Amino acid sequence: MHVAPVGGTAVQDHVALAEIELCGDLIIAASAAEDRLSLESIDEVLKVAEERDVSGGPG
Repeated sequence: MHVAPVGGTAVQDHVALAEIELCGDLIIAASAAEDRLSLESIDEVLKVAEERDVSGGPG
């Protein structure tokens, strides 16, 4: 049996943590919705339009 050493040697994958947070946001939005989420609602939850505005892309 392997036991993790004490002392904070845990590795954090910031990309994975961000993806988990986005999935959680989608789950919360879907559970609060009366119907299926539209593509526009999903984009809003994921802040896709904000990313397009910042990058100067179409939107």
